[in-house]
Amino acid sequence: MPIQNNRLSHEELVHNFSDIHPPFEHEEGAIIEANRCINCYDAPCTKSCPTSIDVPMFIKQIASGNVKGSAKTILSSNIMGAGCSKVCPVEKLCEGSCVYNLLEEEPISIAKLQRYSTEKAIANNWKLFERKASNGKKVAVIGAGPAGLSCAHTLSLQGIDVTVYEKEEKGGGLMTYGVAAYKVTPTFCKEEVDYITSVGGIDIKYKQELGKDITLADLQKQYDAVFLGIGVGIARELEIPGEEMDGVVDAISFIYNLRTNDYSKIAVGDKVAVIGMGMTAIDAATQSKRLGAKEVTMIYRRTENEKPCTDVELDIAKLDGCSFIWLAAPKEVKGENGKVKQLVCSKMKLGEPDASGRRAPVDTGELFTIDVDMVIKAAGQIPFEDLVSKSSLQNKGGKIAIAASGETNIKGVFAGGDAVNGGKEVVDAVQAGKNGAKGILTYLGIK
Repeated sequence: MPIQNNRLSHEELVHNFSDIHPPFEHEEGAIIEANRCINCYDAPCTKSCPTSIDVPMFIKQIASGNVKGSAKTILSSNIMGAGCSKVCPVEKLCEGSCVYNLLEEEPISIAKLQRYSTEKAIANNWKLFERKASNGKKVAVIGAGPAGLSCAHTLSLQGIDVTVYEKEEKGGGLMTYGVAAYKVTPTFCKEEVDYITSVGGIDIKYKQELGKDITLADLQKQYDAVFLGIGVGIARELEIPGEEMDGVVDAISFIYNLRTNDYSKIAVGDKVAVIGMGMTAIDAATQSKRLGAKEVTMIYRRTENEKPCTDVELDIAKLDGCSFIWLAAPKEVKGENGKVKQLVCSKMKLGEPDASGRRAPVDTGELFTIDVDMVIKAAGQIPFEDLVSKSSLQNKGGKIAIAASGETNIKGVFAGGDAVNGGKEVVDAVQAGKNGAKGILTYLGIK
């Protein structure tokens, strides 16, 4: 497989992976946009935010020049509000709910305004929160991703000493290792993690993996409670012949390598096929193009109307020159000398609707072949079933079962985020961390 630095210059790579959603260049632009907001009563934008950010309030604060107050309004609800302003699918959340959509006008640029305030807070290290004095209680948090960091920050504010155990070398989880570089940079992720922990009372221990370096049983003995925010991260296999060939990779590993290495050292094919149509698939496809792949073809077994990614994400892939084959499923990878050369797919059709009204794809038996030298698997992720089962946690297919309080079947052990829901948005994980912290505070008798 050819190596990227033989194709694009350093300048071209920097340009291709630069910020896809640039911020307001001037304060006047933010104020003008903020003044468009009509401050709806019972605002639908706030209702559609999983963390319930008071959107009209923070926008009004920007309009009045109170940027610090705006940042506090946002971060009080979502401590990762800066990162979420870059990666949230706002077109189906807050901005998608804006009343201007009903008037056939552009919705308020909520994400851009949110970024405006929160980036200033991080850049200037504004001290927006004050931690209560330590009360002697200790909680272990497994995973320094959005759920874990949100839980840790909420607990720390109440005087609890929190130790976060993270298997990677950096915090941030999905934000740091699993999102396209043109959406959020590793440098920003580090700054956001540092800002979250700057409140005090949070100690992150890196290169500490659950089930390898630490065990749940040991943590239960050392801490008053434990929160599991381990996420998901095992790529779903295609389970087709030839999947083991050189040139077949999973999207999680591909993006991880992009996030942890120099772009010029990342291998990418000339003709790339991406299997799947979710956010991760889009990220893998667009970044392949931006690395210099000549052809990138995305393959999805359903129709465009049923795609899991948003229209905005799909448009990014279209603008980058990706092509699409709908109603198709991979059947076999063919190659020579162990290296991928072709992908055999089967044409699909939609069957009869099920009880939910969704029509499942049905194999027609008609095959077609495309020439490829790289296949990226992005057919979804599965939970850490072995790890969860070995920890004696009640689960369904590896997804940890929790009560309304966030507590698992093991007393004093709580969980939240992708480890529980199987994989949602970053903002959902942040809220799950808050919910878990609330359950822990109740469990510890702290009001």
